[in-house]
Amino acid sequence: MADAVLFEFLHTEMVAELWAQDPDPDPGPGGQKMSLSVLEGMGFRVGQAMAERLPRETLAFREELDVLKFLCKDLWVAVFQKQMDSLRTNHQGTYVLQDNSFPLLIRMSSGLQYLEEAPKFLAFTCGILRGALSTLGIKSLVTASVAALPACEYFLEGGLLPFLSVVGAGELPFPFSRGPRH
Repeated sequence: MADAVLFEFLHTEMVAELWAQDPDPDPGPGGQKMSLSVLEGMGFRVGQAMAERLPRETLAFREELDVLKFLCKDLWVAVFQKQMDSLRTNHQGTYVLQDNSFPLLIRMSSGLQYLEEAPKFLAFTCGILRGALSTLGIKSLVTASVAALPACEYFLEGGLLPFLSVVGAGELPFPFSRGPRH
């Protein structure tokens, strides 16, 4: 329990410090603040490191569903001590991972006034997901949204299955981006 509280405080301070240091209060040319890119980049490296440290047999994925189960169960439990609540797809290459009580948003879920501030608390975890996928050889677009606190959704775009037949063939043709969807 202490680890979870320490992580939550550390994450909150990272967001606050980066947000305070961002010299430009307006979004940049890509429609996002530089601090979101920094947070997502930190999360990306953490996600890579976490995926590298998992047992090798866990990383032997044969199907798309195995990769998604890894993200929703193993990775999410390692970070937040709980599994994702749901996994959906639109059958067009986008997967939606939903957490109905996202630990980093629970403390701010007492009022609607915090809904506007919530997306900046998802950039780091978007990076964790993208970093873990990168370790598996998958370049993807990972974004997030919050409709009602403390629930959030992560959107994984770019397709997962092609990596199984392309591994070792050089760069994968999937787009990637930094930062959450607002």
